Amino acid sequence: MAQPNSGIGNVAPNTALVQMAMAYSRSCVLCAAARLGIADALGDEVCSVDQLAEACQADADALYRLLRTLASVGVTQETAPQHFRLTPFGRPLRRDVPQSAWPAVVFWADLLADSWSLLTDCVRTGKPAAQVRDPNVPSRWSQDPEASSIFRAVMGTAPAEDYVPIARAWDFSRAKVVADLGGGGGSLILAVLELNPHLLGMLVDWETSLDAARPRFADEKVSSRCRLLAADLTQSVPARADVYMLKHVLHGCQDLKAITILKNCRAVIPENGTLLVIEFILPPLVAQADPHLEGHLMSDLNMLAVTGGRERSEREWRTLLGAAGFHLTEAYPVGSDVAVLEAKPA
Repeated sequence: MAQPNSGIGNVAPNTALVQMAMAYSRSCVLCAAARLGIADALGDEVCSVDQLAEACQADADALYRLLRTLASVGVTQETAPQHFRLTPFGRPLRRDVPQSAWPAVVFWADLLADSWSLLTDCVRTGKPAAQVRDPNVPSRWSQDPEASSIFRAVMGTAPAEDYVPIARAWDFSRAKVVADLGGGGGSLILAVLELNPHLLGMLVDWETSLDAARPRFADEKVSSRCRLLAADLTQSVPARADVYMLKHVLHGCQDLKAITILKNCRAVIPENGTLLVIEFILPPLVAQADPHLEGHLMSDLNMLAVTGGRERSEREWRTLLGAAGFHLTEAYPVGSDVAVLEAKPA
């Protein structure tokens, strides 16, 4: 995708700060394309603007302006005046292709951007967007009947192969039963079971998430070794595992809720069992610009605005685990991204 190099309306010099401030425009362009269904309307064909306007139920002139902007960033190509095709780069915006980007684009650029628009008030109050929003203004999430299915399509549906580095970061050779709590589509537990043929597994999540995961497990050769169990982790955690995993679950929780989930784990984990918390670990100090760390810190603000949760430092994880009856014994880094925090019953 091409990089922006000019201002909208030339209202300010093109400094790096102003370009940061204008970055929302590309997100909005992609979101509009996804919401209008432009990629699906184009398919593998070249279409006129009038054809697309009818298919997308859009104003032809306004749609043309959007299409040529999409062409400037490489999503579409104008093959003749007011005739467009989808590029290979733009093809993942189709909803009918494998590993479609459509859910992720709508999730980030629409559903979550709605919460980010209230970030100033979230920082002023320390509360998530849901608690600072004007009660007379409904959220984009509440207005979209597909919101929950979009969330499930984005979270935990990556190929199991993507989770192999995490599955290899900890030695499962002495484990017998591993429970993946809040495991979504099951990618992590599938990766762990694939690498460890002696293991049995549990995928634990909301019933709706399990319903979405079941077809995938029907196709996986390790699925006969994994039970799918519905549970609300804030109420209880299934027993009979000796290793419990929580990947990117607790960062979405305020401390009290996170401690509740951890205490429920502590109530069922054997004394010789292990809890694996897979999360980002923030450094104690941010002394200089760091593009990689920026992603983790943006995730921290995303948690503030969307869920009220937070990313945490190793000290904060140690304190949180201690409050629930665990002690942190080791942290195993997985590349430069996440870490596997190993905790034992205290």
